[in-house]
Amino acid sequence: MARKSKNKAPSKPHIQYFDYNLLAIVVLLLIFGMVMMYSASAYMSTVKFNNPVYWLRKQAFAAGLGMAALIVAIRLDYHIVRPLAFPFYCASLVLCIYVLFTESINGSSRWIYIGKVSVQPSELAKVAVIVLVAHLIAKIPRELRDTKQVIKCFLIVSPILGAVALANLSTAVIIAGIAFIMLFIASPDKKAFAGLMALGAVALFVFVTAFSYRSERISVWLHPEDYDKGFQTLQGLYAIGSGGLFGRGLGESIQKMGYVPEAQNDMIFSIICEELGIFGAVCILVLYLLLIWRLMIIAMNAKDLFGSYIAIGILSHIALQVILNIAVVTNTIPNTGVILPFISYGGTSMSILVAEMGLALSVSKGIELT
Repeated sequence: MARKSKNKAPSKPHIQYFDYNLLAIVVLLLIFGMVMMYSASAYMSTVKFNNPVYWLRKQAFAAGLGMAALIVAIRLDYHIVRPLAFPFYCASLVLCIYVLFTESINGSSRWIYIGKVSVQPSELAKVAVIVLVAHLIAKIPRELRDTKQVIKCFLIVSPILGAVALANLSTAVIIAGIAFIMLFIASPDKKAFAGLMALGAVALFVFVTAFSYRSERISVWLHPEDYDKGFQTLQGLYAIGSGGLFGRGLGESIQKMGYVPEAQNDMIFSIICEELGIFGAVCILVLYLLLIWRLMIIAMNAKDLFGSYIAIGILSHIALQVILNIAVVTNTIPNTGVILPFISYGGTSMSILVAEMGLALSVSKGIELT
């Protein structure tokens, strides 16, 4: 007699995941950012360029480039960037060094101009460090138990930190923070990080004291009322204070009319507080928290270490910039020139941030639900 075959239970099909929640949050932040960009910049844009949408149009163009990169990133496998980790890092380092020899604008050399288009290499450096550190962690996860390997990984990214710090110390702090958080999470040996923090504090002290204008920022921070350069800080605080619980109303800011210099840039959070009040400020903070939460979910469920640490690096980038920007606007730390992600004016930053979200969404596609 033929042996009866046993019926096997059918295996559950794997369902490919895609984080539509993250995409929705990014779109909401972009819409909110464009509305606030127009509100904060329309007056001064009209005064300077006789065009109320001058800055808004440039910001929308940058967001459009970012969305195009996001769509491409979603369609591609995120592993495609791994072989490019070191070449991309080296190219970013070369650009960050090159920009030091370009023409200085407002006391700093931060942009490379290609025709009418400007590129900020330090923004590319953030992505380069995220991809490189994620690659290193995925390559030697066990070796990171050793303190020497942790320090070695940090030394690999130190050249770009030094190059960026010479032109833009605040961005160098963010890049160092990204690498530090990624390695801190990856390594079970925490002894190395106390030394890295001490070394970072010494380096920060050296870079601040080596340049008189940076040392002056400390004095302006402590006593803004005694310095002409404290005008922006004071006016930003007046804007926050005058907003109250629900604000003056969208478009009704007084401080944006020349009182808060460059209101559409680093200080846009003060205009949000003035027009939308504490309620509006809390709403935008909730959106950022939701964004960070979704990135955390992706990091925890990614199918491999490389994807997981890509998400952690992007999460660190967003969190650090939000914290530092709000700290500057509220005069909790010295003025450093850190933008508010997806909202402040900045073409390269906007394009890079949106493209990073595409990379995170590509990682989310690798998650399988059973």
